[in-house]
Amino acid sequence: MEQRKTASDYPQELLDLFHEYQHGDIDRRTFLDRAGKFAVGGLTVAAIFKSMKPNYAWAQQVPPEDKRIKAGYEVVQSPAGNGSIKGYLVRPAQGKKLPVVLVIHENRGLNPYIEDVARRLALANFIAYAPDGLTSVGGYPGSDEKGAAAFRTVDGKKMTEDFVAAARWLKARPDSTGKLGAVGFCFGGGMVNQLAVRLGADLNAGAAFYGRQPGADDVPKISAPLLLHYAGNDQGVNAGIANYETALKANKKTYSLHMYDGTQHGFHNDTTPRYDETAAKQAWTRTLEFFNKHLR
Repeated sequence: MEQRKTASDYPQELLDLFHEYQHGDIDRRTFLDRAGKFAVGGLTVAAIFKSMKPNYAWAQQVPPEDKRIKAGYEVVQSPAGNGSIKGYLVRPAQGKKLPVVLVIHENRGLNPYIEDVARRLALANFIAYAPDGLTSVGGYPGSDEKGAAAFRTVDGKKMTEDFVAAARWLKARPDSTGKLGAVGFCFGGGMVNQLAVRLGADLNAGAAFYGRQPGADDVPKISAPLLLHYAGNDQGVNAGIANYETALKANKKTYSLHMYDGTQHGFHNDTTPRYDETAAKQAWTRTLEFFNKHLR
């Protein structure tokens, strides 16, 4: 297996440049052009790019065929959204009624990393459903680069409705206790915040990893306790924290906020060099404790 690099192997400027590329602010050619100055000592720009791209083999903590879980795909009807949304449903092999958790991907669709997160939740004795926001454009296309391009073509408002429909479907399943949690990363973290606004008391707990914040005017609609994880080196997302915290406090909302100093946006995603093992494990432990507290 190729050697795993970490964020500390790269200059912050290069990490920021890759962040712009991953979020569609610049295209691949622009990234390669601007990364050129870091190609020194026999290192090519192509090699830098390859080393920073996701390696899905790293993300598999729970194999799909693990006998302790049952996994498959389910389609949810979404008349107010794109018509329907397909997702990955994973549940423990044992157990009748269980709490349910919606797992929301980054801005690249339902990739192998997010499917593995769903399996990790099933091993923790939750029923997890990870919808693919790219369903309306053919689904996750097999690479994050194509996924990010496809993501930019989806109607954002309709995609939000698709996630609302998926959440309501999951909560109402006959094998659900009716206790619904949501966890999301990057775009998905922002969507958890949006679902807290949209679902009100129907959401029982929301855990957002480096997610953009809703407007202060929407905070009164939030009912669910929130667990907010942020990366230290994530200026764009972090710019909204102060106003969000002020509004949460003013409206007496239940939340806890953790800043993981020195980490990059995406630190939980174990397929890229931005992964920070210590922070990721700590944040995940906190997330499971949070769901066990509020969903059981």
